[in-house]
Amino acid sequence: MGKWKSLLFVMMAAMLVLAACGDDNKSTKDEDNEFGLVKKGKLTYAASGVYKPFNFEEDGELTGFDMEIGAAIAEKMGLEANPVTNPFETILQGLVANKYDAIIGSMAYTKKRAEQAAFTEPYYYSGGMIWVAKGNDEIKSPEDLKGKKIGVVSQSTYEEPAKTLSDDIQYYASDVVALQDLTIENRLDAVITADIVGFEAIDNGFEIKEVGSPLWVEQPSIAVHKDNEELRDAIDKALQEIIDDGTYEEISMKWFDRNLLDIDLEDAELLE
Repeated sequence: MGKWKSLLFVMMAAMLVLAACGDDNKSTKDEDNEFGLVKKGKLTYAASGVYKPFNFEEDGELTGFDMEIGAAIAEKMGLEANPVTNPFETILQGLVANKYDAIIGSMAYTKKRAEQAAFTEPYYYSGGMIWVAKGNDEIKSPEDLKGKKIGVVSQSTYEEPAKTLSDDIQYYASDVVALQDLTIENRLDAVITADIVGFEAIDNGFEIKEVGSPLWVEQPSIAVHKDNEELRDAIDKALQEIIDDGTYEEISMKWFDRNLLDIDLEDAELLE
């Protein structure tokens, strides 16, 4: 019986060693994909792809400010950039469903959105502004929008403020299309969207103008899965690195001729 006991002991020891090896392999795999990325070695980030100049398709490729910021952050993290598109009205749901790792698509932080996702520090600031056709002298203030048809992107931060100004809201998938409709007679009375987007449209020949000053300042930030604080912190670290080494300003100057983080927030009303 002594020999059998010895053999049984050896077999049990071998099983324990194999089990330990299996745990080591699992640990190594987790370390290789420590952020739980949907594709190992890649930072997969989503944008609508129809928000020029931030994210849009050109010659079949995604480009724009958001795309280049995402690529620079991925590089700092030692990951390959993997941008994808998703309609903005369902982009947050796609993140919750783990279709991608992050949203780098000009999504402004709000307390309501923070219930579903974890947000980084802002990677730029912009103001929500009213836009009308260049020849429209009737609308000069938010109060003049009562009963007017306002165009906004569905599920954007502009939707709820628009509802407080008028009960006639027209929904769009693209701010650019909404701004184009301003120039078509009897299509729209006004559009509420980012100041940056409106001024970019003017630079591209749109016959529109702003009404007054921005209604508020919003804080576009990078969103990740609510339970993935490790990824959020790593992206925050990489974002600060590209700010510190000048990469951020280089990208911002390329697209806007100014640094989008360079803004006086002392008296600004931040959208939350």
